[in-house]
Amino acid sequence: MNESIYGAWKDALPQVLHSLVSQIEDFSEKRKEETGEAAYEHLIYRIKSEESMRDKCQRKNLPETPSSALYDIHDAIGIRIVCCFLNDIYENIDFIRSLPGCTIVKGKDYIKNAKPNGYRSYHLIARLEAPLEDVKGDNPGHFFVEIQLRTIAMDSWASLEHQMKYKKNIKNPEMITRELKRCADELASCDLSMQTIRNLIRQEH
Repeated sequence: MNESIYGAWKDALPQVLHSLVSQIEDFSEKRKEETGEAAYEHLIYRIKSEESMRDKCQRKNLPETPSSALYDIHDAIGIRIVCCFLNDIYENIDFIRSLPGCTIVKGKDYIKNAKPNGYRSYHLIARLEAPLEDVKGDNPGHFFVEIQLRTIAMDSWASLEHQMKYKKNIKNPEMITRELKRCADELASCDLSMQTIRNLIRQEH
């Protein structure tokens, strides 16, 4: 099966991704010039692999077509923004919301409403307008991007939890799950404390 699941739009995805990444990077650079602090610690981004996208179509009982991959499913383009402090997450979200041609179609705040296992992160699905034809034939077209925002602590925890989820034959999984939940709560408390300390440092006397 040599034909791309992204069809004629395969080359458009990196263009949309890098346009958004450049704007986020410029925002961070400008913020650093103004305040001495960048808007985030680091960015991770990717185009979902052909194999992963085909697997997702199968799981969702969707045909393996460009329309499924680019319209019905919204994470062909993915960005993770890892921040030092909690407030940075919401500042980045405000910036993304303000971008011309950007519409937030879905948002889930797992920071204020953590998952039962302790997972914390902010998930956004953004629809971006681009000067390219999209899968529906519109030009300018619209492309979906999944954006996750986390603190460094949340990102480290999620990495560990991911290992737990995909590693087979783990001894004492119940104990590890309990410990992970405890760690998640402690890290969340630390994130709050760090933000409070930063706010105190920033206060003008």
